[in-house]
Amino acid sequence: MEQGSAREGARPAYAPGVFPHAPAGRRIPEGRVPEQARGEQPRTDRTDRTGQARTEQARGEHTHSEPPAPRAVQRHSVRGQILDALRAALVDGELVPGQVYSAPALGARFGVSATPVREAMQRLAVEGAVEVVPNRGFRVSERGPRELAELAEVRALIEVPVMLSLARTVPAHRWSVLRPLAEATVTAAAVGDRAAYAESDRAFHRAVLTLSGNEQLVSVADELHRRSQWPLVSNPATRRADLLADASEHTALLDALIAQDLNVVQSLVREHFTGADG
Repeated sequence: MEQGSAREGARPAYAPGVFPHAPAGRRIPEGRVPEQARGEQPRTDRTDRTGQARTEQARGEHTHSEPPAPRAVQRHSVRGQILDALRAALVDGELVPGQVYSAPALGARFGVSATPVREAMQRLAVEGAVEVVPNRGFRVSERGPRELAELAEVRALIEVPVMLSLARTVPAHRWSVLRPLAEATVTAAAVGDRAAYAESDRAFHRAVLTLSGNEQLVSVADELHRRSQWPLVSNPATRRADLLADASEHTALLDALIAQDLNVVQSLVREHFTGADG
């Protein structure tokens, strides 16, 4: 289920064709947002509006200031797109543990400046996926089996009791709604798309835990899940057959939850964590 192996011989993250989410020649847009898109009037009537505002203030009428141009929001959107692509590259082993990547080089690959790339990398550094290397860039963190085992243990401590509690209280029809999410993991595994599998895997677990009504629990569990999907330093890429085996456990878990078979639920969830090789 969780991904934790690095692809041997992976190409540098800035090599052409590495990021399917940002094909060569396609730029992630930056720059100013048109005034009309921001809800502003063209410049030609700003003088009239200013004069009108002063007149209203002189009469004691209240005016509402317009929101500032959302340039920062636009930059955040670019950073978010790059962050998603970098996370996918991490899971897929395209960003190799131990290697250093510079923001300008990655920015050139995406067709954007180094700034949003650097911001996205800083976020990954906070999460522990990369380390800052002064004057060079960011080194992908090197992780071993022990860290992965520890993450699996903590996740089991959180998710097993929650799922057992949900199995006792959640009606069958609510579990059935999650069937498409479980099937999405099977679809991604069938084509060997590790990045898509990682995302659909987390989506399924989030949906299950969301039924607890505890938003903090969902947030903590999702962060642990994401960290468990980062590649290990020396393991080969997860085989498609292993992905399919892990994905099939999602549908089996749903069946056990619907049947309120607590023993099977507990066994499946624990095996799901401890039996995964990534």
